[in-house]
Amino acid sequence: MTVGDISTLLVWGAMTAFTIGFLAYTADLARIAEAASRASRLPVGERALAEVGAGASSAAQAGAAQTGAAQTGAAQTGGAPAAGGSRRAEGISRSTTYLGVLLLLAGIVARGIAAGRWPTANMYEFTLVGAFVAVTVLAVVQRRRYIPFLGVVVHGIAVLALALALLVFYVQADAVQPALQSYWLVLHVGVAISATGVFTVAFAAAVLQVLKDAREAGRSRLDAPWQRFEPVRASLQRWRVTGPAWEWLRSVPSARELEALSFRLNSIGFVLWTFTLIGGAIWAEHAWGRYWGWDPKEVGTFIAWVVYAAYLHARTTRGWSGRRAAYFVFVGYAVVLANFTVINLFVTGKHSYSGL
Repeated sequence: MTVGDISTLLVWGAMTAFTIGFLAYTADLARIAEAASRASRLPVGERALAEVGAGASSAAQAGAAQTGAAQTGAAQTGGAPAAGGSRRAEGISRSTTYLGVLLLLAGIVARGIAAGRWPTANMYEFTLVGAFVAVTVLAVVQRRRYIPFLGVVVHGIAVLALALALLVFYVQADAVQPALQSYWLVLHVGVAISATGVFTVAFAAAVLQVLKDAREAGRSRLDAPWQRFEPVRASLQRWRVTGPAWEWLRSVPSARELEALSFRLNSIGFVLWTFTLIGGAIWAEHAWGRYWGWDPKEVGTFIAWVVYAAYLHARTTRGWSGRRAAYFVFVGYAVVLANFTVINLFVTGKHSYSGL
């Protein structure tokens, strides 16, 4: 068995770990949703007593965990799990996240050893490192506040990305063409991958922000369009964001906190993406004798930069916040993904030979 084969097995192992983590996050989120839905059906007085009791219980659990942290190491930075959540599911999700990160890191290192170069030279390797960065950023965020929904979204994207990498993008580990044998392969492409991973977690936070904002504002898109079809509207009431099926949103941070998290992550990603754009221009001048040539890949990278720049500008100087700011995040992340997939697979340009 070659080092390249070992790398592939490690990637499969990482995808398996992330799949288990995805299922654990999903199960925990389902338990929280079920508990919240049951609580919402209680009479107002009983609900208030239940919430007070849950708060006291959570405080007691947090105090006990803080007291025993030095002995057991089980206390988490974010305190007790969300109301209705499962310590076991949370433990499994955290453990499989860390295990998957370690396996994927080992697979990436083995891939680099097998190829004899930095492992970011094609779509397969880009996807591996991008998934690694995204889940690592998620693990750091979850250390401060455990939010199962973020785990579901990021793990789901990571599993899908690794499946595409192994089944569609896979190529044998080999040397790269002379034009790619440059330290800019580490700097330019490596930073682009890191930015993509950070944008992934920011996107998940923005999705949750929009849901939480709609819940807090009591808005539902199911009321007006279906007013003339009362039976249909009644059957859909449970599934609107303000309905009982979304009671679990009470357990997540406020929309303002989620927006702040998304903004911080997008700010970091934007700085990295800016360096990607500048570094790409410098490398293009070294390789092709010009800084800018309107290559499809260059244009896609620039469009993504403009969208995220507009997002940061609108939020910091124009006071745009809430759902309007989140829509910028959705568009920017869609452009980043399209730049990596659509342009690479269906558009021919100077970057086509590299697979990136």
